[in-house]
This record gives sequence, C-alpha cells and structure tokens, in this order.
Amino acid sequence: MTLLIIAYLGGALTILSPCILPILPFVFARAGQPFAKSTLPMLAGMAITFALVATLAAIGGGWAIRANEYGRLVAILLLALFGLSLLSPRVSSLLSRPIVDFGNNLMNAAGKGGATSSVRSSFVLGIATGLLWAPCAGPILGLMLTGAALKGANLQTTFLLLAYGAGAATSLAVALFAGGKIFARMKQSLGISERIRQLAGAAVLAGVAAIALGLDTGLLARLSYASTGSFEQALLERLHAKSTDSAPTEIASNIAVGDAARPFHSNLPIEGPAPSLDGAVTWLNSSPLTIADLRGKVVLVDFWTYSCINCIRTIPYVRAWAEKYKDQGLVVIGVHAPEFAFEKNVDNVKKAIADFKIGYPVAIDNDYRIWRAFENNYWPAHYLIDAKGQIRYQHFGEGNYPQTEQAIQDLLREAGSDMAQSAPVVPDAKGAEASPDLGDIRSGETYVGYRQATGFVSPENLKADTAADYSIANPGLNQWGLAGTWTVGPEQASLDKAGGGISYRFSARDLHLVLGPAADGKPIRFQVTVDGKAPGADHGADIDAAGNGTVTGTKLYQLVRQSGDVMARNFEIRFLDPGVQAYAFTFG
Repeated sequence: MTLLIIAYLGGALTILSPCILPILPFVFARAGQPFAKSTLPMLAGMAITFALVATLAAIGGGWAIRANEYGRLVAILLLALFGLSLLSPRVSSLLSRPIVDFGNNLMNAAGKGGATSSVRSSFVLGIATGLLWAPCAGPILGLMLTGAALKGANLQTTFLLLAYGAGAATSLAVALFAGGKIFARMKQSLGISERIRQLAGAAVLAGVAAIALGLDTGLLARLSYASTGSFEQALLERLHAKSTDSAPTEIASNIAVGDAARPFHSNLPIEGPAPSLDGAVTWLNSSPLTIADLRGKVVLVDFWTYSCINCIRTIPYVRAWAEKYKDQGLVVIGVHAPEFAFEKNVDNVKKAIADFKIGYPVAIDNDYRIWRAFENNYWPAHYLIDAKGQIRYQHFGEGNYPQTEQAIQDLLREAGSDMAQSAPVVPDAKGAEASPDLGDIRSGETYVGYRQATGFVSPENLKADTAADYSIANPGLNQWGLAGTWTVGPEQASLDKAGGGISYRFSARDLHLVLGPAADGKPIRFQVTVDGKAPGADHGADIDAAGNGTVTGTKLYQLVRQSGDVMARNFEIRFLDPGVQAYAFTFG
C-alpha cells in the first residue's frame, strides 16, 4: 500500500514538470464539457495508455520504445484533426466525411453544435494524449521501472504504473476544474464561446506542432521550471524514514546481560526463515553455500552490484565486518545482482572483486533468483541471519553502520560467542568508496540510455538505436547533452566517432560516470574540463590534475571531487577515441 501511495503522489507531482506542458492544451480543451462523460474518460484513457506503454518499455526494451514512437505519429495526426475540428466547424465537417463514425466522435469531442461529448470519443482522445505523454522519469518512476525490469511482468508493476498515471490524471483534473470555472465565467460575461473554442483549437494545433518539431523534449526542457526530482526524492526519503523509524528490524538490541549464568538473547525480532541461496550462476571466492551449510553461523547477506555508487560506498564497512568478526562466527556473503547488462559478465565482476579487495564469498545472481527469494528491491541491501537460520535484521541503502554492526555483535553473542562489546569500525575509505557529502548534493543519479534518460537538453531529440549527430550549448542545473555522433541504446550511449563528448551542469562534491570500452576492449582516452578548464585540485580519483584519463574497463569512474566549497559547475568530458559506452551519472 505504501508503494502505491508513493507512486500516486509521484504521478501527481508531474503537474509541476515541464514534461506535462505539451498535453495541457488537449486537457484544457475539455473545459466546459461534462466531467463524467468528457473529462473523466479522457483522463482515464490517458492514464491507462501511459501505464501500458510504460509496462511494455520496462519489460520489452527497445522494440516497445519504437512502437511508442509510431504511436506518437498516429496520435499527432489524431490530435491535429481534433484541433482543426475545434478551430472550424466547416473543417470538422469536411474531415469527418472520409471516416464518418470517427469524425462524428471528434466533432462531439469538440462540442460542435452544443452536442455533449461521448464517453467513447473522449476515451479515444485520452488514448491519443497518453501516447504523447512521456513524464519526466524522476526517482519514483525510475524505481518502478527498475523493479519491473528485475522482476518481470507482474500485477504489482501494472498497479504501480496505474497509480502513477492516476496521480497525474488527478492533478490535471484539479487544474482543469479551475480552468473550467474560468472558461465558464468568460462565456457568461463576454459571450465569446465560439472564439474560446477557436482559441482552444489553436492551442491544440500549437501543441501538436511543438510535439512534431520535438520542442516538447527540447525547448520545454530548457524552461526554468522547478524539477520534480527533488520533490520526489524528498518524498521517498521522508516515507522511507518513517517506515524505518517504526520498524523494529532497524534497531539493534544493545541489551546488557543481567545474569552471567543465563545465555544472552537479542531482542531483534524474528522476521521468518532465511530464503534459499540456490540459483546463483556461479560462486566466487567459495564453493556454493546453502542455508543448511551455514547453520550455527551468523550470516550477513549483502545485495550489491559493482557499478552502483551506493554499493561501492558500503563495501569498506562490509569488508571490515567480514575481517573483524570472521573468527567469532560471522560469514559474509555478497550477492551480486546486476543492474546493467555488462554487470552480468563474470569476468567483469571478478576484476571488480579484485579491485575492491573482497575476500568473502560472492554469489553471481544473474538470473535474480536469490534476489526474488528474498523479495529484495534495493541496492545495497543487508540481511542478517542468525545461527538458527532466521532473518533477524534488515537495512536498505547506505548508512546505519553502527546499528548494523551492533546487530552483528548481538547475534554473535546470542550464538555463543564470548566476544566483548567493541567500538564500531571506521574504515579508511578513499576515492569513490568515501562517504558522500550529503549536505551539498543537489544532483541525482542520471541515466544516459533512452529507457530512463532524464534531463537531456541537446536540441536534437534522442534517437533510439540509430547513429545521430548531437550538439550541446549551455545546459541548466541537472541537465546534460551529447556532442558528436552517438548511438543511444536502452542502457547506454555509444560514441561512433572520435571527438564526441558529454556535458552536464551539476552541484555536488563528487561526480562519477559509468563508462566502458567497445566490444574489442581497446582503451579509450578522454579529457575532462570543469567550467571550461583543467580540473586541477578538483580532479577525481580516476583522472589527473590536467583532466586526462583512460577507459580500460566497464566500471564507475570518479571524475570530479571538488576540493573547496561545493558549488554548481559545468562538467565536460571529451573522448579522443571512438567506441566508448556511457551509462549513468552519480554524485556524492
């Protein structure tokens, strides 16, 4: 229920986004029409169509995106006819002759001759509008689409997407109600209902023209409207904080032993039996382990993926716990569940394990069988299993390190360890492993592939799975663009010719970018500038002060670490060789 509420509120917030502007003329064209027979069917058609297309995009990949593009063409034609019907009754009559039934529906939707809009025609127009609606993929929608990609088609995904669409439809209905009152007063006082209808038709045609020319994703994205990303992220964090504050699994016991003769028992709740660890395609640093094999041990299961910045920043703590408590009966198991396709490559994971100096067992969960068994939804996620094979503690995301370590100590003592209480570990983390500067982060994770791309402001629209030339001038805060010839796929953008680059205006201490070479694996040289100059003291761990670096493998590269006061900066990376693949920006 909580996820449904979050999805609904996330959809409602799209009214504040520039991405909602292209469909507003079509919605306000319904002003003055009966709500139940005109407005409600249109909004329902829009929400249902969005949920269907988003579901297909999440589970079907690029072909669904291309199908949606064809749908956009059909929708543009349909809504252009609708706009002409509003603009001129004569044009409406002429256009209706080839397809009498469909034309009548459009004329009814336009309110021609005072006729009441039919439910059917309004629903058809809602479907057309829904095909054009591509909401900004903020954290809430991104979370739903990621979950859909990992878990496959299921009713939960569909309901979440419907809730998101219903939220947007609700906020549009409120706006339309206010707009409808204004329209009604204008009609009563000025008697210019025909002129209003014509202006609505002109607005619809203007919206159609803007969409056809790509201005809905180009010019509108440049407008200085507040991004909903920060609102959505705050909503997620607030609701998550409330749930974790009340969840007993987040708090270790810290109970002192009152009677030395009695065995220690932690007050950590029993969450149920630990799920199976079967299903990994292979194990690294160990032969396959089972829950039965681990009976009598305290087990920390860490879900992670090697290019995830949040996972990278928790690794020093997990690594330190594995070393500190290995002789006390703790077994740490890393479950590597990939987000990107390149993370399914076992050789890539082996190299990452070596780079991170991970010595504990790692299960390669490429088919997400362990992920599903635990009903997990997060990277990183920590589950503590006691000596009897029961889950006793869970924590999702970064942080809570002292509480997690206290829970480890409690369960070890409960299992019979005579260890004394000790201070929590304080790892000496460097580079990307260092803790984030949370007080100064104003930029969020940004995907480059078209499936979840947001904030893209190159004048040229993203073209799916085809080589195209792009350019970028001056992106606004949390906006980015491509320069040069790129092929943008669902997960990444691939550079076709040397000299291309990416620009991003960000505000955070650290900037990271997940990069990889082409299939041939040849190293790719690049150069980074910050505000048009060499980064100097602000260079990240993977480049030098002059901004020079090399892509040698597919992983997360730390490119900027501001050494002084954190402020908004213009980041640019230029690649001296072709073939690089860019996946996602993250910040710290």
